[in-house]
Amino acid sequence: MIGLRIVSTLGIALLLSVWARAETYLPDWDSLAKHQAAPEWLADAKLGIYFHWGPYTVPAYGNEWYPRHMHERGHHVERYHAKTYGDPAEFGYHDFIPDFTGEHFDPEEWAELFQQAGARYAGPVAEHHDGYAMWASKVTPWNAKDTGPQRDILGELFNSLEQRNIKTIATFHHARHLSGRSGWDSHYHQAKPDWPPNSEDPKLRLLYGNLPEEEWLKNVWLAKLNEVIDQYQPDIIWFDSWLDQIPASYQQRFAAYYLNEANKWQKPVAIIRKQNDLPLSFTINDHEKAREPDIEPVLWMTDDTISTGSWSYTQHLRIKPLSQVLHALIDTVSKNGVVLLNISPKADGTIPQDQREVLLGLGDWLRVNGEAIYATRPWVIAGEGPTSEPHGGFASRKEFLKLQYTKEDIRFTRNKENSVLYAIAMGWPGETLLLRSLKGMELDEVHSVRLLGTDAELKWQQTSQGMEVQLGQKPDYQLAFPVRIEFKQNIPLLVP
Repeated sequence: MIGLRIVSTLGIALLLSVWARAETYLPDWDSLAKHQAAPEWLADAKLGIYFHWGPYTVPAYGNEWYPRHMHERGHHVERYHAKTYGDPAEFGYHDFIPDFTGEHFDPEEWAELFQQAGARYAGPVAEHHDGYAMWASKVTPWNAKDTGPQRDILGELFNSLEQRNIKTIATFHHARHLSGRSGWDSHYHQAKPDWPPNSEDPKLRLLYGNLPEEEWLKNVWLAKLNEVIDQYQPDIIWFDSWLDQIPASYQQRFAAYYLNEANKWQKPVAIIRKQNDLPLSFTINDHEKAREPDIEPVLWMTDDTISTGSWSYTQHLRIKPLSQVLHALIDTVSKNGVVLLNISPKADGTIPQDQREVLLGLGDWLRVNGEAIYATRPWVIAGEGPTSEPHGGFASRKEFLKLQYTKEDIRFTRNKENSVLYAIAMGWPGETLLLRSLKGMELDEVHSVRLLGTDAELKWQQTSQGMEVQLGQKPDYQLAFPVRIEFKQNIPLLVP
């Protein structure tokens, strides 16, 4: 009996010791700051794909904010909804859900497409502002497993991604879901009293966020996050704006829970946020539809969409040319950033062909030239040439959309060993590439120079204007051309 007590005591002590090690993070900013914000795998990955897909794709009109705008008196979406479906009192947002069928959703095919596109992390918008969960949820009946597609969209896709060693991301936009709080910019706050967002029906109240604030914070906002953490173990959790509407104590509880669970999984994870919504001591900053104008010392992200407008599928959605998507990726990577590219599936679960072509074109380029992108780090300067990126972040999104790079625009990256420099021309410069930024650099230690995708060594010389490389004939691939400059030891310092 004494022996059993000793064993039992030792067992409890061991369990307590393990628990103490696992609970590394407390729900306060100082403790959370111990987390390394940017895991090395993310700095190496460079490209991720996510998608805005939910009941808002059924009307395929306006954008993913359809459920807000249909309740916004005088908005063109409200007029369209009334004309097409009737007054929201007769046909509410929840009435779209049975038609959100996703019958063509194939997680294996989607994951394969993402892999062919060159993505190293991927996942869905887990929940947008509308209150509809894209996973098998017990927190809310308004989820994709119990309604609409009747599939665990997030879970099935995560499984297919993980089989391909693609990291997983779940994005959350539900900070503005709560209705009824004074001063709270809810997605549904402009609904008329007799419209569904103000219904007293318990089930409808869960979809439209019509709950007491504390109940919603604990049993909806935080509970949904914890449910996805427990069930799916995402490598990244990403937040849209408006986390400033969530009390700091709840932000801290989420972060501590996620990071402690990740320790148990032995996974280096990342939390991404926008604006000033969480401290950068343990999170990564995201620029929506924008980029940094120069190299940042810490890793950052840009999320942008494959289209020129809506994030979700709409009729007549215009898709960007491959060159615009590729050049944005190259510019981002040269400045210590990573890309989260959004695509827009239809309500039936098909990914339109024009979007597929851009993804596959991106993957084709990366298969030849990925050495200049994946697992690289910024050089001492990001690039040279006439085109520069605006300041201002999201406020400058229209300027970013108009950017057109030229053959004189060069972006630089280097390998982690600091022995290879990549000079990526954003267009074909002709038979000769002049690298003005290498003017005055000591080049005695150059081992070889070649164009990625070819085996032939290139001739080069140092001139009064810079390093001049003879490229020869234009290769088959278009849009951007990385020159690989390998040094015998380290890349020499840049000489002004």
